[in-house]
Amino acid sequence: MRTRSQQSVLLIGASRGLGLAIAKEYLTSGAHVVASVRGSDHSALHDLRDSYVDLLEIEDVDITNVAQIDSLHHRLAGRTFDLLFVIAGVANAPKETSATVSTEEFVRLMVTNALSPLRVIERLGDLVDAQGTIAIMSSGQGSVANNENGSFEIYRASKSALNQLMRSYAARHRDDSRTLLLMAPGWVKTELGGPNAPLTIEESVPSLVTTIDAQRGRVGLQYLDYLGRTVPW
Repeated sequence: MRTRSQQSVLLIGASRGLGLAIAKEYLTSGAHVVASVRGSDHSALHDLRDSYVDLLEIEDVDITNVAQIDSLHHRLAGRTFDLLFVIAGVANAPKETSATVSTEEFVRLMVTNALSPLRVIERLGDLVDAQGTIAIMSSGQGSVANNENGSFEIYRASKSALNQLMRSYAARHRDDSRTLLLMAPGWVKTELGGPNAPLTIEESVPSLVTTIDAQRGRVGLQYLDYLGRTVPW
C-alpha cells in the first residue's frame, strides 16, 4: 500500500473549512495535492501554498459549471491520482422547510450538493488509479434512517439525494476495482457547520483522512463517518 507521502490527491472544494483542513492534512504528510477553489479571489488555500510550493497546485473550478469541469479534466489529462475527493457543498437556512423554501434555493442545494458531485466523478473518475479511491463528502444528515427530528430539512434532502445518486453510480460500475466512499465528517465547527457544532476541525479531519486511507483496496461503496463507522442509509 502506498504511504500518504507517496500519494497524489485531487480535492474538489478546498478553499476553506473542511476542504482546506483536508488539504493541509495531506500536505503535512508529504502528499502531492491538486486542490480546487471557486473563483479568482485569494483564499486561505493560496496562503497554504506558500508553505508547500512543491506539493500544492491550485485549480479554479465551479462544480455546477459543466464546462469548467470539462476544462479541468483537459488540464489534468494524462495524470493519475490515488484519491479524488469531492468536498464542495452548500447549506441553507436550517429552519427552512419544504413549505417555506423558495424553488430557487431548493434547486441551488440539489444541484450543488447532489447532482454536481456526481458529474465531477463521472468526468474526472478516469484520472483515478485502478486501485485508488473516489470519495464524496456526504453527511450523517443524509441518512434517512437516522432522521428523527426533521431539522435542516432541505440540506438533509440534498445529501440523501447525493447518497442515492452515488449508489446508482456504484451499481453502474459494479465491476470497478476502485474504492467508493460517502463520508460523514460529523457536525463540525466551520462556516457551514456553525458555532454550535460539537466537533472541532482538529477532532474530525485527521480521523476522517485516516479512515479514507484505511479503505484503500476495499472494492465497492461504503457510507462511513469520520471514525470509520458505517452510517445507516
